[in-house]
Amino acid sequence: MKHTVLAVLFATAIAAPAAAEDAICYNCPPEWADWASMLRALDEKVGIKMPHDNKNSGQALSQMIAEKASPVADVAYYGVTTGIAAIPAGVVQPYKPAGFDDIPEGLKDPEGNWFAVHYGTLGLFVNVDALAGAPVPQCWADLTKPEYRGMVGYLDPASAFVGYAGAVAVNHAFGGDLTNFDPAIKYFNDLAANSPIVPKQTSFARVVSGEIPILFDYDFNAYRAKYNETGAFEFVLPCEGTIRVPYVMSLVAGAPNAEAGKKALDFILSDEGQAIWTNAYLKPARPVALPAEVAARFLPDADYERAIAVDYSAMAAAQKGFGERYLAEVK
Repeated sequence: MKHTVLAVLFATAIAAPAAAEDAICYNCPPEWADWASMLRALDEKVGIKMPHDNKNSGQALSQMIAEKASPVADVAYYGVTTGIAAIPAGVVQPYKPAGFDDIPEGLKDPEGNWFAVHYGTLGLFVNVDALAGAPVPQCWADLTKPEYRGMVGYLDPASAFVGYAGAVAVNHAFGGDLTNFDPAIKYFNDLAANSPIVPKQTSFARVVSGEIPILFDYDFNAYRAKYNETGAFEFVLPCEGTIRVPYVMSLVAGAPNAEAGKKALDFILSDEGQAIWTNAYLKPARPVALPAEVAARFLPDADYERAIAVDYSAMAAAQKGFGERYLAEVK
């Protein structure tokens, strides 16, 4: 009888729903943008536990759509174009956290269906020790040279947002725009001759280990490696130019733990939450100044003048078509 009672209690515990103050975030990987520190702060300061989640932006949205009738996630984090695409998909609901009004126009949906939480600038995350004597590349064009064969990585632009952002950056650098991706297609085909590595998900650890010596990635990941990992790492803003990109969050439509999700979003946009991003070398969405010691670790402002903002709605509208072209035309 005792064993039967224990078995029933055990089964009940397994079947029990998540605690009221737990929340699920899709695409909150601890190795990306130092989500590890943010998840820890949410637990310690707000009392909200969020499990790690290693999806990319496209995978997060696809799963939200698949689960639309019975949502699992409470909040989602993704590249801005994916946040924009989530509205017509019907998988997000309006919510304006405290601090929403401080986010500049153009970096939030007016109704609160998505809003920026921080920015990154796309460039080259380089493990100098893994270059086998080759110089640190300074331009996008350098990566097609024979000395970088097998050394260059970029996330799959047909799936991962950072991969698509890299394609937009390269396309702009070589004279294209959001209505003409011919330069990007040509570039990726030229790069294909150099045997690139094309993972689907965040690859910080693979750069740190030297498996991917050069990765199309954001400044914050490169600075994190440079100042926190053992080895020689650099961030390069390519000579031809690049783009600045916001990452955004949303409250999921029909979120099973919506109140916990709202509390998490409130904290992420608070002064304290935004400061956590700056410790990870991210520029916050709200006008919170970077600590002097963090600002000093960035490349000079003159280098950042090569990074532009784009029409993110147009970028979102072009994403599916570019992904289809990339899959069909890049060998």
